[in-house]
Amino acid sequence: MAGGFHVDGVRHYEGNVTTFVLITCFVAAMGGLLFGYDLGITGGVTSMEPFLIKFFPGVHKQMKDKSESKNQYCKFDNELLTLFTSSLYLAALVASFFASTTTRKLGRKSSMLIGGLFFLVGSLLNGFAMNIEMLIIGRMFLGIGVGFCNQSVPVYLSEVAPAKIRGALNIGFQMMITIGILVANLINYGTSKHENGWRISLGIAVVPAILLCIGSLCVVETPNSLIERGKFEKAKKMLKKIRGTEKIDEEYQDIVDASDLAKNVEHPWKNITRPKYKPQLTFCIFIPAFQQLTGINVIMFYAPVLFQILGFGNDASLMSAVITGVVNVVATLVSIFTVDKFGRRVLLLEGGVQMFICQVIVGTMIGLRFGLNGQGAFSKVEANILLFFICAYVAAFAWSWGPLGWLVPSEICSLEIRPAGQAINVATNMLFTFAIAQVFLTMLCHLKFGLFFFFAGFVVIMTIFIASFLPETKNVPIEEMNILWTSHWFWKKIVPNDIDIKSKNSKSVV
Repeated sequence: MAGGFHVDGVRHYEGNVTTFVLITCFVAAMGGLLFGYDLGITGGVTSMEPFLIKFFPGVHKQMKDKSESKNQYCKFDNELLTLFTSSLYLAALVASFFASTTTRKLGRKSSMLIGGLFFLVGSLLNGFAMNIEMLIIGRMFLGIGVGFCNQSVPVYLSEVAPAKIRGALNIGFQMMITIGILVANLINYGTSKHENGWRISLGIAVVPAILLCIGSLCVVETPNSLIERGKFEKAKKMLKKIRGTEKIDEEYQDIVDASDLAKNVEHPWKNITRPKYKPQLTFCIFIPAFQQLTGINVIMFYAPVLFQILGFGNDASLMSAVITGVVNVVATLVSIFTVDKFGRRVLLLEGGVQMFICQVIVGTMIGLRFGLNGQGAFSKVEANILLFFICAYVAAFAWSWGPLGWLVPSEICSLEIRPAGQAINVATNMLFTFAIAQVFLTMLCHLKFGLFFFFAGFVVIMTIFIASFLPETKNVPIEEMNILWTSHWFWKKIVPNDIDIKSKNSKSVV
């Protein structure tokens, strides 16, 4: 028995969900802790007065100046302050292209280790920063680490996980991101009263960096990567180990065939632009772009700053950020338990509708209270209602576009285009993250409450995009994914109909 069977034209491999795989995926997913911790720590630190006094005295003066601060929308508008946040994502964008080559030639493990080491150095530089230059350089080191981890971890998880729970295990990466954000918010709340609390907040990032470095040395390499680098016997043993069965011949052969096809590709970056890969290229660009255009990082980067602008006060703003962090973690758990049951499309479509409703309500509330001149304040009841809808918005993102923005691009690319596809995915994500981080406070100053309607408009567009163009990918093995495009109403007009004939004509093996 070769170890495979067919359902609805798609091959399914035999194998068990082993404890070994669960532990391996948990360790690898710790790469998400780095990204999440940084997302959460930044907004809290930039709302701490000692930090602003040392590095951004102009912002601190503007924040305290009663005459200027009447316009709450423009309270933190400062390009250097936003550069502190966004420089990381610019570095991650550049690093993702180098990480693509490293992930392919040295393996997924090596790429994760390199990411952890860069993040470790960046954390130390930030924790001991004496001037703005040291702070920005540290941020760029952190960005290189994020670029390598975001390139390698989702691919690693997709390759190791069995198809039937690939969604849940891959979302482990997003789960770690949300835990990182929550931990960062709690640490910010605890350190905000200390003179050098910002140093503690920034410096503690060494902990997830060390955990990832150790973890990357302990996890196994994926069979796909071993075969890609010519280690066939080792790959076969590893595939048997992670699947918990001897019946891996068919899956093994499919990975070998995909690797042979990949080796015949002389120019992987040019290859991904071919008609047969147009769907993958489209989703690797549009999904990460749309993920950021939900406006989620407005909340994640700047939650404490945003809540201060809306009149919550320093302690209340940090606690509100903690509350949204808890909601983020719990809602991601919802995604883990539902993504392989209901599928990717259902979660993305429901999340889009819920986010749109919440953004319209939040924008309307802010508009009614602050108007165009930015003068006003929320009552306690109004502030709690606002926080509720922001939490509902965060929840919708956390069980839809948050995890699936990383899962879908990592699972739809066949081996010959996987490194290039994931590099494009990460680079696009970081480009839009950088752009939004850099211009958000300025946009808030000029668009005012209209900024929430701006992002709500994009949520409508992305929901229609998913409804029209994304086929359901749950339970489909990665190397069988190409079959989906030739049966989709739109993509079959673009993708050559002879694609993956091998998969379609393969005998059923029981």
